[in-house]
Parts: sequence; C-alpha cells; structure tokens
Amino acid sequence: MMGRRSARRAEGEPGPRVLEGARVLVTRSPDRAAALLAALRETGAEPLLLPLIDFERARDLHSLEVAFDALGAGAYSWLVISSVTTVQALEELARERGSTLSQWLPGSVQVATIGPATRRELESRGVAVDLAPARLQSGVGLLDIWPQGPGSVFLPQADIADGRLADGLEALGASVQAVTAYHTVDYPADPARSFTPEEPAAVTQPGAEVLTPAEAKAELAAGRLHAVVAASPSAARRIHAGLSPLGDCRFVAIGRSTAAEAASLGLPVAAVAEEPTASGLVSAVVQALAPGHSTPPPPAPETHVKDRT
Repeated sequence: MMGRRSARRAEGEPGPRVLEGARVLVTRSPDRAAALLAALRETGAEPLLLPLIDFERARDLHSLEVAFDALGAGAYSWLVISSVTTVQALEELARERGSTLSQWLPGSVQVATIGPATRRELESRGVAVDLAPARLQSGVGLLDIWPQGPGSVFLPQADIADGRLADGLEALGASVQAVTAYHTVDYPADPARSFTPEEPAAVTQPGAEVLTPAEAKAELAAGRLHAVVAASPSAARRIHAGLSPLGDCRFVAIGRSTAAEAASLGLPVAAVAEEPTASGLVSAVVQALAPGHSTPPPPAPETHVKDRT
C-alpha cells in the first residue's frame, strides 16, 4: 500500500515529508479545507477533496430571530457556540440588523465555545471567549468546566446537534434556550438557502482536485486512495453510505464522536485526531499510514458530544 510505504523515510530524508506519495481524501467543502490541504501538502501528501455536507439557513427563522433579538437585549447571561457555522449564522443575523456580532452582544453576556476553530472564528470577529475547554475539546469538556448554578443560556446549534449538551447544562442549573441556527444538508446547499458570503468578490481556491462521489468510489476501487478524513459524524455517515467498503483506505476521524459514529456503522477507524485542528488531523493520518499500524479498538462514545454536523 503506497501510503504505508511512504510513511517510512530513509535516514537523511527531510522529516516533514513523511506522507510522500500518499493520496488523502478530505471530505470537506473547498471553503473549509484550506488549512488541512496546506498541512497535508507540507508532509508530501496529495490531498483530494470530496465535499459531502453543506449548510443552509434555519427553516424556522422566526424562532432564531426572536432568540437573537433577546440576546441583544440582554436576556441571556451566556451564549454557547459549538461550531464555526453557528458563528456565521449569527453574524448574518447581525448584518441584517446593520450591526456585527461583536457589537450586538451586550457587555453582560459571557461567551463559551468548544474547539479552537470556533474560538478563532469568534476572536477574529472581535468576540472575546470567556470559557472554553483546554483538555477535552468537546461538549463533555465544556460541561466539565461549566460553573454550576443558575444562569440563562442561549444555545444556537445545528438541526442535528445532540441534545445532551442542553441537558447537561440544565443539570448544572442553567436555563437553556436551544434553537436551530442552521441545517446540515448534502453538498451542495441550495443557493437560495445558503449563507451569504461576507465578501462576495472573494473566490475560494481549494488548490486540490475536487471529486464527485462516483469518482471517489472509482479511486477507492482502484486502490488509489490511502486515507480518508472525516471531520464530523455526519461525514462518517455519508462516507459509509456512499463509499464503503473502504478496502485498504484508512479512515481517520477528527474526534471521538466521529470515530464512535464510524465504528457503529462498521467502518474500521485507523486513527483519531487528538485535537480538532489541521495539525491534529495530519498527525492522525501519519499514525494511520505508519508501517505496521493496526486498527485500534473502537473508541467509547462520550457521554455527551458536540454539534453532530
């Protein structure tokens, strides 16, 4: 298998090129894959894109808008955001009101989030993050550090988000308003329902070949793909439905919830990223394609997970 051979390097060869020749399928849309594509190329891998999921505006915009207006009026003590897409959905609502998310938030509200990507997205928009887990970057990690006691929480999230985050917060004393902020759909989203780009003139250059599901299936059948990266449980479900069996292609998951979803579907998980970042995913790919690597036992699912997008 090419990827497993390429994980070896002769003495004197540059260390970073540990994936030389490996072809890695990234199941993300072009606008969300740039960092991972760049990180894979630095290791010598050839990344290919297979967009599987996309996002559309909430179909019940009234409920979201009512809660968002209440947020701006100071009705909540906490805003909990668990995905980059949620940030984009709220920013779009703020723009419609002639504002920005950072300007819309009253000084009394505290902001909590989960992963580093969402935190970076918030901070890039001028929104300070008051609470985020450092060790376990997931919903259970947030619950571990949540300040127990009363408080009102606005929790905008995906339509397929796991309800146990809201349940866990309420068990700790919070009053939670969970509202659907966006819907997870098969790629591509309906243009009439997709989020409006903040800079329409900007053109995303994925810098990688974009495959259709049929083309990806043909590459798998020919043994020309060495690893496939799933960045969410819904991506794992779509990989299982459209691409399995994977043969010698190694399945790499972004975290325990994605890995648990894959294992429940019968997809062997070769490696799980320790951190939900581009570097964390690349390290997991390196681990999956290492010589003599054996598939670890399926991970135990977390008692509660983040947005199941």
